Amino acid sequence: MILTTTPTIQGREITRYHGVVTGEVIIGANIFRDLFAGIRDIVGGRSGSYEKALGGAREEAFEELSRRAKDLGGNAVVGIDLDYEVIGEKGSMLMVSVSGTAVTVS
Repeated sequence: MILTTTPTIQGREITRYHGVVTGEVIIGANIFRDLFAGIRDIVGGRSGSYEKALGGAREEAFEELSRRAKDLGGNAVVGIDLDYEVIGEKGSMLMVSVSGTAVTVS
């Protein structure tokens, strides 16, 4: 599965558009409490455990996006947009969402 933020793929022709696909993952408040409890791993203002949790959520969102594109018959997703949103009461959760257009390229 080719995933790109660009509207085209250099050297490949889009032969069919299948529609918009999305992938969303929500990280709950307990994860944030656990991450901040382990604040000891902050080095130079960065938290390795926090970055690892966000990276995992992002990867899951991309896997969901790819799965949905494949289910529609696509072999690529173009025009991908990646967003992070704080949601829930008092901003207690973080949503990672990706969206793009499922296409078939040759």
